[in-house]
Amino acid sequence: MNKVYFKGIDSYSKTEEISEAAGELLERLVKEENIKLENFIPLKVHFGESGNKTFIESKNFGGIIGYLKDRKIESAFIETNVLYKGERTTRERHVKLAKEHGFTELPVIIADGEHGEAYEEVEINKKNFNKCKIGKEIADKKQLIVISHFKGHALAGFGGAIKQLGMGCAARGGKLAQHANSIPKISALKCKACSACAKRCPENAITLNKKAKIDKDKCVGCASCMAICPHGAITNSWFASISKSFNERLSEYAYAAAKDKKNIYITFAFNITKNCDCEGHNMKPIVDDVGVFASLDPVAIDKACLDMIDKDNNKTVFRRGRYTLDYAESIGLGSQEYELIEV
Repeated sequence: MNKVYFKGIDSYSKTEEISEAAGELLERLVKEENIKLENFIPLKVHFGESGNKTFIESKNFGGIIGYLKDRKIESAFIETNVLYKGERTTRERHVKLAKEHGFTELPVIIADGEHGEAYEEVEINKKNFNKCKIGKEIADKKQLIVISHFKGHALAGFGGAIKQLGMGCAARGGKLAQHANSIPKISALKCKACSACAKRCPENAITLNKKAKIDKDKCVGCASCMAICPHGAITNSWFASISKSFNERLSEYAYAAAKDKKNIYITFAFNITKNCDCEGHNMKPIVDDVGVFASLDPVAIDKACLDMIDKDNNKTVFRRGRYTLDYAESIGLGSQEYELIEV
């Protein structure tokens, strides 16, 4: 049974305590699990979209960075470009935003090149994909520290280690493949024709007249319109089987991103919002802050986060998307059974 290490911290404002806890959990995990560390270990992070205020700031990673530095292990922040229009669509703008958001402690690597063209096809031979397009500079590495912000997500239901692997490590073409068949719908009653969705659409698939309209032949299902709509007028239109297909595709890409790697997973359960850090506006947390988790198993750490949040709130939170755990476990990404070790 895989171990999940946990340090409870009740407020994101306790930056120093969070940073120290992350370093402490990393040190204990490496020691007790007898992990061999590579000479270069990138930190897979999310820089937060422009305008987002609830992403996990890099000052919380000081304990992790210090642990690596003390052992003369080189590192960098590593990410991939997004599918939708925004400040993280190209490497140049992505790096600029990372620095504006305070990610200055380490060099920044955009793993799939300037426009998402740099990738390797990782063979997995699963139900939905035989090969997955993983950002080249991620595919080339033997070990990552996958740093996740646990929160909700418009499509996946919740985002943690599995999503950070699957969507976060995919090149733009891989992100597109995961979103296939996920075509949203627009509510004519709620739509205000504000044009926010049309401006964000990477394929110019949305036209405006009195209301916004999606051209299904052009739509690639990236869901950026869902994330950006300020009126909640755009939702998914999938049947349950298609919805589950998205979770399967996400899990298979996570499997590809982790394949043959000795990854370490550290998850920050603070600023737990309904939706993702890809949304470029301020959001309010929907539950209290929880703490920091660490594990070698991405499925176990996501399950532990969900269990802890459910326990603290005496109800099932982020109900949608839990099929991801079942499918990820079935393909061998990890296990939902774990031993929680509170530090």
